[in-house]
Amino acid sequence: MRLGVLDVGSNTVHLLVMDAHPGARPLPAHSHKAELRLAELLDADGAVGAPGVDRLVTIIGDAVHTAEEKGCEAVLPFATSAIRDASNADAVLARVQAETGVDLQVLTGEEEARLTFLAARRWFGWSAGKLLLLDIGGGSLEIAYGMDEEPDAAVSLPLGAGRLTAGWLPGNPPDPADVKALRRHVRAQIARTVGEFARFGRPDHVVATSKTFKQLARIAGAPGSGEGLYVQRVLSRTSLEGWVPKLAAMTVEQRRDLPGVSEGRAAQLLAGALVAEGAMDLFGVEELEICPWALREGVILRRLDHLPE
Repeated sequence: MRLGVLDVGSNTVHLLVMDAHPGARPLPAHSHKAELRLAELLDADGAVGAPGVDRLVTIIGDAVHTAEEKGCEAVLPFATSAIRDASNADAVLARVQAETGVDLQVLTGEEEARLTFLAARRWFGWSAGKLLLLDIGGGSLEIAYGMDEEPDAAVSLPLGAGRLTAGWLPGNPPDPADVKALRRHVRAQIARTVGEFARFGRPDHVVATSKTFKQLARIAGAPGSGEGLYVQRVLSRTSLEGWVPKLAAMTVEQRRDLPGVSEGRAAQLLAGALVAEGAMDLFGVEELEICPWALREGVILRRLDHLPE
């Protein structure tokens, strides 16, 4: 069957069309993406402003039309932290449904972590042993750990790269004092969760998903996307620690010139690097591997698991 996953994230609205069947690997057939940056459109009261809602409705309407054109039997729509944390979330969801017919399901942070963990487990298989998963989005950081397809522990922290950039790093390049303050904040937040995971023992394999980790691995020397999906891509803590001060000294324009860094994500890359560095340091991770699958694939896999035989 052909399914569409409509992901309303903090940075983008992404429709991924996939040919999926129980017991088979979901195959991407089409991708439709639009930048929105909801995490940066919240007003002083934490609400999505009228221009942001207008654009969201338009983008979702376009995505629904695309899904129909591509022959999707069903669309699985969900929203993550930007909608989850908005003070006017109910009003936004009601308007989206009224004008597009889409009933956006808002995932909790823990659900987001668990579904992403499922995707990583299916990608790496049982031989990977105990997995520790890290995922940096625009609005939140997800961490999950476990031996099975359901993690033993899963948390979500308000440490997304877009959220932190908007709230902590106004300069271009940022003020060193702001970078230092954000570094302290990030590490204090992550440190609160370390004990919850430490009781399960050390992981056998540490993996990461998200555009942020992919770009950090790329600038640290990992193969580019043109070399294929199955090439191993890793990020070492040593390499990352070397890049953080370089990124802090760069303007957004200079970061855009780095290999693999997209124009729309360049501004967020430093905040994402500080979160990645803090997580790897506090969890004692020397090296992690980039997982090509993430939340959207997890949503598809969960849907396939619940189809009648």
